[in-house]
Parts: sequence; structure tokens; C-alpha cells
Amino acid sequence: MSQGTKQTRSKANGEQVGERPKAPLPKQQQERPGLEHLIDPAPQFLAPDYKGSEKLKGKVALITGGDSGIGRSVAVLYAREGADVAIVHLPAEKKDAKITAEHVEKEGGKCLVLAGDVSDPTVCRKLVMKTVKEFGRLDILVNNAAYQNHQESIDDISDEQFDKTFKTNVYGYFYLAKAALKHLPEGGAIVNCGSITGLEGSKELIDYSATKGAIHAFTKSLAQNVVEKGIRVNCVAPGPVWTPLNIADKDAEDVAEHGADTPMKRPAQPEEIAPAFVFFASNADSSYITGEVLTLLGGETRAA
Repeated sequence: MSQGTKQTRSKANGEQVGERPKAPLPKQQQERPGLEHLIDPAPQFLAPDYKGSEKLKGKVALITGGDSGIGRSVAVLYAREGADVAIVHLPAEKKDAKITAEHVEKEGGKCLVLAGDVSDPTVCRKLVMKTVKEFGRLDILVNNAAYQNHQESIDDISDEQFDKTFKTNVYGYFYLAKAALKHLPEGGAIVNCGSITGLEGSKELIDYSATKGAIHAFTKSLAQNVVEKGIRVNCVAPGPVWTPLNIADKDAEDVAEHGADTPMKRPAQPEEIAPAFVFFASNADSSYITGEVLTLLGGETRAA
């Protein structure tokens, strides 16, 4: 049994029991896109200590990548705060999306589950329209879906990979924001998911880091563009997080050391990142904040 497994027990539903898992974590690897229900230990997403206070009561949120990882925890906490949510997933992630929907409904929210590839502009427009048709409104867009693929050298990054990374991580954010802004009311919010790699770079994630840097600039630019409409745009930029995205993009040995180089010696759990998405979506918390990139780095401060 690995040290990581000894330090914590995570129930299949993601509830935290004991300490946060630290490196070394169990060695494991998955095919892309990665499935949360197969990860050991299960990512912690329920945030049992987080108490809702109706910050998002009556709101509707569309969350890409809402089937797992950060997106799943955001969906659960949004529902706990009174929102109904639509979550977007890839077809291969159907089982994870169903689990997310069940937890959203346990929180008292309605959940619309939508399969789709955000790299397609037509799909993005349909995702927004289906959400509005189902719930009658759209108040919050969370751009969270991402693609990453480590490569040792720039020579190993194919034109196809480069194109896929940008179309998923940048084009998808643009397409969805453009479609959503036709419906977001005054007081609406867009929350993008960036990354520490977009601030510091990463030698084996050249294309992914470039997209995250673009997302940070997109956030700041769009915030300036829509501020007079009363719509806020912000970005959460985490360090390493225990999610399927990373399990499916590293060899088993590297997965075991995921997050070990942070001062806290571990990756974040999704439930430790999700409250920042609540903060940026809630006018009770952040009505005077727009165009910000908030880093959550487990003790690192050099990106400030």
C-alpha cells in the first residue's frame, strides 16, 4: 500500500475521510480523456465543510468539463448555493457526468447533462441554446474543459496536437463566451479556468501553457469589453490538482508524484479549488472584481 493511500481514505462518492492524499500517490494511468470513477484515491469534490448560503439562488450556470475534476466540484457547490446547472462532457465521460448530476440533484439543484466537443463552434452555440431552453435563462458561464498532452520536445508536438489543444482550450472559451453573452444579464458572470503554467510556462506543456496564457489575456480583455454591461469576467489559475486530466496525461510514476513539488507536498483536491469559482460567480462576494486571475498554488508565491 502506498504512502498516499495510508494517509487518507476517500469514499467512492468523493467524500473526504482523514487527511488529504500526499505523494507518493498510487501509480496509475488512463487513456484520454480520463475517467474520475477509476481514479484511486477518488478525488475529493463534495466539500463537506462548505455550507451554502443561497449566494446563487435562482441562477443558472453552464459548466464545461462538468463531469469530473474541478468542474464536478463547481457544479456541486453551485447547486449548494441555489443554482441549477448544465454540465458539458465528452461522450466517453457519460458515466462520470451521470454521477455529477446525481450529486447536483442531492443538493437540490436541477442538472442538465449535455454531451459535446467545445472545439466546434456550432456545438458551443447549441450548448448555450439548450441550457437557455431548459432553464429559461443563463447567468453564469464556467469555461473549464481542457486538453493537454505532455511532450519532451517541441519537435514532438504534432500540428494536429497543437491545433487540438488551442481549439479546445482557447477557441472553445471564445465560442462559448460569444454565445453566452447574448443571454447573460446584468450581474452575470463568466469564470474561466487558467493555470499556473500560463504564468510560468512548462517545458513539457508548451502548447498547453500557451493556451492558458491566452486564457488569462482573454479574461482581462473580455472583462474590459463587457464591464459596462454589468457582466464580470474572471479566471481561476490552479497549480496541480488531482483530476482525470492529469491521470490521463502522465506515466504512472509521474502520477504518483503529482503535486509533490509544491510546498504542501500534494496536489489540490477539486473541492479546494471550487470555492474560488463560487466567489467569482457570486455578486455577494465579488461584485467589484473583474479581469482578475487568481492563483491557487499550495504555497507557491512566485507567480504573484
